[in-house]
Amino acid sequence: MHFDLADLRLFIHIAESPSLTQGARKASISPAAASARIKGLEESLGSRLLYRDSRGVELTPAGQLFLQHARVIMRQVDYLKSEFTEHGAEAAGHIRIFANTTAVTEFMPELLAIFLAERPGVTVDLQERLTRDIVRGVRDGTTDLGIIAGPVKAEGLQAIRFSTDHLVLATPLNHPLALRRSVKLSEILAYPHIALQEGSTLLSFLKEQVELLGHSLSMRIQVYGFEPMCRMVEAGVGVAVLPESSARRHKRTMNLAVIALDEEWVTRERSILVRDLDALPKVIRALIAELVAFGEDSGVADSKPGRDGQRNGALSPRTNRR
Repeated sequence: MHFDLADLRLFIHIAESPSLTQGARKASISPAAASARIKGLEESLGSRLLYRDSRGVELTPAGQLFLQHARVIMRQVDYLKSEFTEHGAEAAGHIRIFANTTAVTEFMPELLAIFLAERPGVTVDLQERLTRDIVRGVRDGTTDLGIIAGPVKAEGLQAIRFSTDHLVLATPLNHPLALRRSVKLSEILAYPHIALQEGSTLLSFLKEQVELLGHSLSMRIQVYGFEPMCRMVEAGVGVAVLPESSARRHKRTMNLAVIALDEEWVTRERSILVRDLDALPKVIRALIAELVAFGEDSGVADSKPGRDGQRNGALSPRTNRR
């Protein structure tokens, strides 16, 4: 069995493109040369990796497996390069992050602004994804780390819990539920809801809980982000379920009532998912340390050990963080 890094990178380009021709263009080689290299790969492995027809290419089951390993190998190569840049191990590199809605819209922009300002050579690709896609991305090497909330099955991955939040109900001040101390999910289904956009992790989770009750969520409008959600609630358009940290923050500037949800699933532990913490470049471990520090500074850090047996303190955040 023989193949080189150029073969792996070419295969990744083709697998992520609609056709062999476009994949070859990304790899800066001719389609004929790309086809020959893929054929050589298949002969070396003794397995067919691609189905080819006039519409493009499709991965075979063997191709899916090969893609997963190729991504992991090439990401480790990129890690190796970043560790030996002339700028220093923590000053340069590229980080890809798959995260849930709360992370992408609430705390990651501010945290990354400080982190990147101190490291001009670092670039970040932050993408909002559903929890299942975050787990899959970390597992197959598509992303360097994932940020999730709530329980998740992530066998074979390391989970570092860094903070806890709770889901609450936000209503206008004159709403019939505004003076309640707590409500059940079943009690709020009769009211129109302000929800996040389709594909958001919070909306998907909430729909699952409503479906378990045999109902469907009555959505009056869907918005991008918790600030427009709260503005809609303040205007009397409907009610909304959102993280308590977001609700309390927007309540300072908006006329909102924040009511506890009396459900077992409202507590949402935030976790960082990685394949192998020790194998990550220093710049990525530095970002993880900043996330842990964020949890500690917010006063809601979870001290329970993750799947790797480490407590949050196992990652030492910088003492000069802002």
